[in-house]
Amino acid sequence: MPELPEVETVRQGLERLVVGKRIQKVEIAYPRMVLTGAKLLNEALVGQEICEIKRRGKYLLLYLTDFVLISHLRMEGKYHYFRDQVPENKHFHAFFTFTDGSHLVYQDVRKFGTLELLGKEQVEDYFLSKKLGPEPTAEDFVYEAFCAQLAKSKKPIKAHLLDQTLVVGLGNIYVDEALFQAGIHPARSSHSLSRAESKALHQAIIAVLQLGVEKGGSTIRTYKNALGMDGTMQDYLQVYGKQGQPCPRCQTEILKFQLSGRGTHVCPRCQVAP
Repeated sequence: MPELPEVETVRQGLERLVVGKRIQKVEIAYPRMVLTGAKLLNEALVGQEICEIKRRGKYLLLYLTDFVLISHLRMEGKYHYFRDQVPENKHFHAFFTFTDGSHLVYQDVRKFGTLELLGKEQVEDYFLSKKLGPEPTAEDFVYEAFCAQLAKSKKPIKAHLLDQTLVVGLGNIYVDEALFQAGIHPARSSHSLSRAESKALHQAIIAVLQLGVEKGGSTIRTYKNALGMDGTMQDYLQVYGKQGQPCPRCQTEILKFQLSGRGTHVCPRCQVAP
């Protein structure tokens, strides 16, 4: 699943490729993916210029002349840009043709991704309804607020980080990496973390996601950015996908187990079980 670094990398690629282009035609091959209605999307987007592309958590926001198109990639969503002819592909589900003859195409093997068309005045309320946490930057992700939220919860810390209320953008890969970096077992309850541990985790989250963005995201299975390139963060992962291999710190064998339905990777020596 694309996490914040992957979505941010896609955003950067789309910004280079399609900002300033005007939409001539929209075709939706899988109408169910458009939560606000495919017919409305087809009619509203013709003649709209893509002015800016932003990101909130794992959501892409395409700011148009009069609207905002919100795209959630979910498990397998990705965008392709074609300068002229679009090749045949049964997994291509949304086609945006620009006035210069180029195309932006949305691909989704599992069909879990969504598109929603909003008025610009609706965006703030839309994300308030999602109850998303802050962006994982030193400016927005305030430690004291994070610490206070942890103290109120008995959830396993991994599940708490995945629910997007503490901070946005973390998925399975980067949660495992941040918890390893902070030396915290994923099954620990949130309220059990000491101040030193919560401080270490706060710093680890920012650092791991920042590195992920710098490396263009992790290509574990099918992820590619909007330019069709793989990310390289997988070369820097410490525990995710490393089960059976030695811990890079202490050489203990890294284990994989299920926690809250998610494959979870730990070093049993560096991250002591509760």
